[in-house]
Amino acid sequence: MDLKSKIRVIENFPKEGISFKDITTLIKDKDAFKKAVDLVVEDLKEKEVDYIVGPEARGFLFGAAVAYALEVGFIPVRKPGKLPGKTSSHEYELEYGTNTLEIHTDAIEKGKKVAIVDDLLATGGTMLSAAKLIESLGGEVVAMEFLIELESLGGRDKLGKYYINSLVQYEK
Repeated sequence: MDLKSKIRVIENFPKEGISFKDITTLIKDKDAFKKAVDLVVEDLKEKEVDYIVGPEARGFLFGAAVAYALEVGFIPVRKPGKLPGKTSSHEYELEYGTNTLEIHTDAIEKGKKVAIVDDLLATGGTMLSAAKLIESLGGEVVAMEFLIELESLGGRDKLGKYYINSLVQYEK
């Protein structure tokens, strides 16, 4: 199945010059969604993952499905003020601004293996921020998994020390 054909591209959203990759068309197709999740699960099977971390919000969609299939825990990383317990935070740059992620300080035990699952690798800022949060808690990031990679934005280079898998690639 060609997953790329299931992704709608919307030009100039959310602002001029951005080519937005809309995954709602993929996740509404039960076969395409299942295929995407299955491909990530297959890639992670031998990595002995203890937890899947999913960044808000689309990382929740794929991350929770992957965690369920692998029979491991799911840990959300969220925007500020969304988690009720004590949190650690990290600010990062987006391709069109800045943001901050938070994680519960008791979310990951020291030495646990973690895979980060999200819909999109662009500049790598979100993933680097999530990785720093995980590592600050003593977790080991063993993989980063993406539905889409925007190759021209250089996220893979920024995350060079981590194992990266992306299912669909776009130049921009």
